[in-house]
Order: sequence, then C-alpha cells, then structure tokens
Amino acid sequence: MEVLDLQWTEKYRPARLDEVIGQKAIVDRLKAFVKERSFPSMIFSGPAGVGKTTSAVAMAKELYGESLNQAFLELNASDSRGIDVIRGRVKEFAKTIPLSSGLVKIIFLDEADALTSEAQHALRRTMEKYSSTTRFVLSANYASKIIEPIQSRCVVLRFKLLKEEEMREYISRVVKGEGLEIDDKAIEALIYVSEGDLRKITNTLQGAAISNKAITEKTVYEIASKARPKEVAAMLKYALGGNFSKARDELNTLFLSYGMSGEDILVQCHREALNMEVDDRLKLRLISNIGDYNFRIVEGANERIQLEAMLARLALLEKAK
Repeated sequence: MEVLDLQWTEKYRPARLDEVIGQKAIVDRLKAFVKERSFPSMIFSGPAGVGKTTSAVAMAKELYGESLNQAFLELNASDSRGIDVIRGRVKEFAKTIPLSSGLVKIIFLDEADALTSEAQHALRRTMEKYSSTTRFVLSANYASKIIEPIQSRCVVLRFKLLKEEEMREYISRVVKGEGLEIDDKAIEALIYVSEGDLRKITNTLQGAAISNKAITEKTVYEIASKARPKEVAAMLKYALGGNFSKARDELNTLFLSYGMSGEDILVQCHREALNMEVDDRLKLRLISNIGDYNFRIVEGANERIQLEAMLARLALLEKAK
C-alpha cells in the first residue's frame, strides 16, 4: 500500500543550517556557535514561518547528531502555557546529567511569548539554576512579551521577513520536488497570500496539488481563502467614488465566493489602501476608518454590518467634498 505524504512542511524542512533559506547573518552566527560548541541561551524573535524553529532544530542536529533525542527537548509553549510545564518537563530535563562534560543540553520553547507571567518567572529561576548544563532557546513572534529578566539572560536574534527572490527559490524547490506545474501569476499569488511565511506557501501548494498538479492563480487564492488584490482594490475604489451599491456587491463576493472573515477582508483592505493612487489626505482617512472598524469587529460587533458601515462612510467622504 502506498504511504500518503501528508505533511510537506516536515518534508521540506532543512536538516542543516546551510539549507535554511534567508537569515544569512543569523545562520552564520549559529554555525559559529556549532563550530565552537559553546553558545548562550537565545531568543529567536520574528514573524511566523521565517525559519525560527527550523534554525533551532538544524543547529541541534549539527551539534548532537545521533544523540539528538537525549540532548534536545522541543516544546510548544502555547500548548501548555502555565507554570506546571516549567516545573515539570522543563525542570526535569534541565537537571538531568549531560551526555558529556563538554556539551550542554538545549531546551527549545516554541511560541514562548504565549507563556503566562508566572510561568516565565519560574522559567527564569530554572535558567538561572541550571545555566552550567543547559541552554534555552525561546522562539517568539514578539520578544517584548518575554519578561526582562529572561531577555537579559539571552542573546536576542531577530529574524526578518524573507525577500521575494528567497520565496521564489523555495517555491521552485517544492514544485520541482513534487513534479508540479506552476505559472508566473500563480507564483505571484503565492507570494502575496503568504506574506513571507514559508509554511503558508508549503501548505497552500500542498492543498492546491491535491486536486491538480497544475497550479493556477485561481486555485491559490481559493485554497488560501483570500481575494485577488484587484478585487479588494475595486471595492475600495467604488466606495471612495461614492458608489455604495457596487462596493457592497464586491463585499458580498468576498464573503460568499472566498468565505473570508471580516477581519481577513480588513487586513487585505489595509494592504491595498497603502498602494492606492489617491490623495494622501483621503488615504489617511481610509486607513483610519479601516482601523476603527477592525477594532469594532475584534471587540465582537457583527462583521457584515460593520463592513457595510465602513463602505457607507467611505462613500460619504466622497459626497462631502
């Protein structure tokens, strides 16, 4: 029986630091740590899908080789946010004897910014107590959510968004590896919907490839549940032009054809608003309105009513001139 390949994100995860896409400055520093076999505790900070977890795992593989499971513990802090996971698994692993006197263990906490304040203070005490035998690597989207006592004990490495050419390189690798066909418009769509997140690129490609090996622009937007940029821009232009009815029709298309949530629509509106060729003062009012209605939706207001109200306000801006 053929075994189904269900997870491309693991299949295309680099096994060595040399294979990590982008982040050259950080990779060079990690390679130096591996060469010296000595390194501090670290915080990997940056957006999702840019290589934080991959870099930590690749560094550990190069350090420990076949002994990886005995010297490297990976936990997702968002699954167990409380103090118990720190007092339990983390502390138990930290106090075990290292494999050799010349090499420390690594505890990798993914999404560490999801830890409660109490858990972070317990973690700080554990880091302090076992600093001679254990190093901690914390991955966080926002380093500012890590308490200062932990930040002061770590080197903060800030991962940046990937460049377009780096994303194209990765897409080419996956397409070649899976025997897919893809055109330039579909590649542009992948880069647009991913926003620099390689995991999102991988999952979108895998979802699209299930139905057809030929990947098209339409398929990418459908799988990602995002609208084409020109459709969102058209909705805003109709509203700013005072044509509420057509703007509302475009909004209905976003809701019904793509199944987008109100917050997703506003995020795309914000991206397109920045690129619109309109008067700067009008653009400022547009962005301000998007922010106001995003706040209302996040607070629990009805999505459709709020989005239609936003379009109505934009249409009134034109009529008030």
